[in-house]
Amino acid sequence: MNIHEYQAKELLKAYGVPVLEGRVAWTPEDAEEAANALPGRVYVVKSQIHAGGRGAGHFPDDPSGKGGVRVTRSPGEARQAADAMIGHTLVTKQTGPAGRVVHRVYVEAGCEIARELYLAALIDRTTSRVTFVASTEGGMEIEEVAAQYPEKILRSAIDPAVGISAFHGRRLGYGLGLEGKQVAAFGKLVQGMYQAFTGLDCSIVEINPLVLTRDGSIVALDAKVSFDDNALFRHPELQKVRDEAEEDPKELEASKYDLNYVALDGNIGCMVNGAGLAMATMDIIKLYGASPANFLDVGGGATKERVSAAFKIILSDPKVEGILVNIFGGIMRCDVIAEGIVAAAREVSLSVPLVVRLEGTNVQLGKDILARSGLKIIAADNLADAAEKIVKAVGEGR
Repeated sequence: MNIHEYQAKELLKAYGVPVLEGRVAWTPEDAEEAANALPGRVYVVKSQIHAGGRGAGHFPDDPSGKGGVRVTRSPGEARQAADAMIGHTLVTKQTGPAGRVVHRVYVEAGCEIARELYLAALIDRTTSRVTFVASTEGGMEIEEVAAQYPEKILRSAIDPAVGISAFHGRRLGYGLGLEGKQVAAFGKLVQGMYQAFTGLDCSIVEINPLVLTRDGSIVALDAKVSFDDNALFRHPELQKVRDEAEEDPKELEASKYDLNYVALDGNIGCMVNGAGLAMATMDIIKLYGASPANFLDVGGGATKERVSAAFKIILSDPKVEGILVNIFGGIMRCDVIAEGIVAAAREVSLSVPLVVRLEGTNVQLGKDILARSGLKIIAADNLADAAEKIVKAVGEGR
């Protein structure tokens, strides 16, 4: 689960991470009022969407060509900037051409920047440890830094048996060229980030840029925090910061049924049980010349209702031109899958080709249910056969 910048900063501030003073604004009038209440004479107005690259983005309906992060020098200018953002679509590299509608902005006090750094805490899948990644190239996307300046990326893994210590912060701080009191301040910030990461079950805590101001202070100028969805049951308080308007409606609906669904850009809808089998199904669809429209794992204990919901979610995607159901029944029974497919297909008046491959527990019962349904369902003997048939059926449908 992702949250907005201002929400991330509010959470990190509680863990001792230094941030600038700022206020969220839902209207241009709110933005002007917020600027009036902030110290200094420079105010930064930032679009709040769940995507990076806001500053380099653009609003298609704004002839000025300015992005989603704007520096203003009066409350009136802050109001004008907010008026140009709120209710308008911001397009960045991460949103794609469709962009995201800005519903709120964050008005933040300005500061004099001496240096920009990068700092993030994440899970290193290779070592299975919380790892800090830092770089002197703040303000750039870390992928670009890794490609262009790999020698400028520092890493420090935290042993879970020992936990974080002052050593980790000092080593990273010296590696970034910090000196004196800056190293101590940086070490405290690293400690706070780690406590926030582990305490809130985060998947990433990223500060880009982390700035060194002209007076020597260290401040998180931006913040990105994402939470592990599987751990949200431990943090009911985080539900209040969830912005459902920023989530894909299909993924949001899937979460209500505990379905593992991720929307993709292809044309073949997939319904599979098991993440590994789902990945293999997506791969073989690509092998036969098409692209998957989604990743969907119905899980091992799905009910008829969950299967029916999954089927309808797939069909709610206008890009879907065909559906491939690939079930290997272990805990999951093939007859339950079949009942859910039939119920959903009848309810939504199925109009695209459907290929079903069933194997495992109660497989014959499942096949009998599909055969008696009267629906135009194409049976497949194995995964390769299923992929070939759905790609062929979609091509003929066109």
